[in-house]
Amino acid sequence: MGDRSARTPYRQEPPARPAPMRPQRGRWSDAQAFAALDLGTNNCRLLIARPQGDGFAVVDAFSRIVRLGEGLAATGRLSDAAIERTIAALRVCADKLKRRNVTLARSVATEACRRASNGPDFIARAYDETGIHLDIISAEEEARLAVLGCHALIEPGDDPALIFDIGGGSTELVLIDTARGTMPRVLDWHSAPWGVVSLTESAGGGEGEDGRLAAYERMRAIVADSFAGFAARLPRNVARPRLLGTSGTVTTLGSVHLGLSHYDRTQVDGLIVPADAMRRISTDLSRKSVRERAQLACIGTERADLVVAGCAILETILDLWPAERLGIADRGIREGILRRLMGSPRP
Repeated sequence: MGDRSARTPYRQEPPARPAPMRPQRGRWSDAQAFAALDLGTNNCRLLIARPQGDGFAVVDAFSRIVRLGEGLAATGRLSDAAIERTIAALRVCADKLKRRNVTLARSVATEACRRASNGPDFIARAYDETGIHLDIISAEEEARLAVLGCHALIEPGDDPALIFDIGGGSTELVLIDTARGTMPRVLDWHSAPWGVVSLTESAGGGEGEDGRLAAYERMRAIVADSFAGFAARLPRNVARPRLLGTSGTVTTLGSVHLGLSHYDRTQVDGLIVPADAMRRISTDLSRKSVRERAQLACIGTERADLVVAGCAILETILDLWPAERLGIADRGIREGILRRLMGSPRP
């Protein structure tokens, strides 16, 4: 971290690219394609890549907001409309897997399918209609895959670092040690049942600025309570806390911070921003109406109603791990899956 000002945003060098990984020699041809699909509570994301040197080259990608977990908090079930949206996205993914001649793939589902009473039925239907077999992974595996996919972007340092992933239905927090070797060692982890969808549906809303601010404080209190046990276990008196976030929330706020007219991964992935700047943006967004948020280029209508819940979660994380700067990663579970498929060790 050196003497770089905490108030100055900067990008880590070299420029953002997929985290280095080494395929198993003699087993996989560089011509073979690998794929990772991450079906979350809010998004369906696919990444197809081929090994290239010590890393990998992305040959195709897909991302669509499907809101699979919409209404789940109230009913305990995946709704018919959400299932139809998601099946449609999975059909697109299945077509890409076939056209790209993928030889090895893994597809995972997370919090929405873990919680939904009809999650197994949805998994079976998805396989029948698209040929994609979704593994419902545990919160712990979700956290470890996220770490594996993005840890290369943590700022250098010897103190423990915190990586977090704000999802649609849950938030994963992972405390890691990067002092020994290149692969981080997981010291502790926590999964809270609050993401941008579940928190918005449970505590969001509010009429007028006062109502919106009251809802924001309500969301912050709910998240703080769900983090309390983990917060009590965190080490104290860490000289230079390091913090790295991977999620639509942090990439969106990073885009707002840069004033981008449209989302640009090359400018956001690997960006280091002042934590207090993220707080100011979060507070400002919490005061705005959904319509006002939607007018911001990097938020738009798809994220306008959910972004404030993400801000509430982020600010609560900054309370429990007061880093001066926040690293932003536009990579995570999918990249972690690819690293596993290509033979990288586990964190």
